[in-house]
Amino acid sequence: MKKETKTARIGEMKAIFAAHGSFYAFDYNKMTVAQATDLRRALRRQGAALKVVKNRLALRSLREDLPDELRKAFRRPTAIAYTSGDAVFLARTLKEFQTSNKVLVLKGGIIEGSYFAPGRFDEVTRLASRPELLARVGSFAAAPLHRFLRVFRAPLAQLGILLNQLKDKKTQ
Repeated sequence: MKKETKTARIGEMKAIFAAHGSFYAFDYNKMTVAQATDLRRALRRQGAALKVVKNRLALRSLREDLPDELRKAFRRPTAIAYTSGDAVFLARTLKEFQTSNKVLVLKGGIIEGSYFAPGRFDEVTRLASRPELLARVGSFAAAPLHRFLRVFRAPLAQLGILLNQLKDKKTQ
């Protein structure tokens, strides 16, 4: 490969790593072309992408502050799945593909700037997604307001019931 091509590819991968806060490195060695196409389609639906990388070029394009364990992941054939969206959706998609096809071997990854080991991948797939967590926080914040409104409306409701009973009594 020519030096200009290597420089261009390193620049592309630096841009990918800088723009996308989460990515997973995995071994794709036993994957067929049809399986790779299916995985790319599934990832595209999630707003993610898949890229097969040359390990030396990927190591040159990684930031220096990343741990050495991640650098060890770039041995043997490696592909990365990356997203700028929700990393949990990406992990779930990869997990579904891994269980149905049994061809992916996760090597490690970065979730929003933090390294995680391959053994912790199942933990990530069981996490709640970002929208789910935001909904929970919103419901926790709204709960005191709902209680306050119920307490505030109770005397008015009682007054309405009392006035209705008085009306019924006068009409009798």
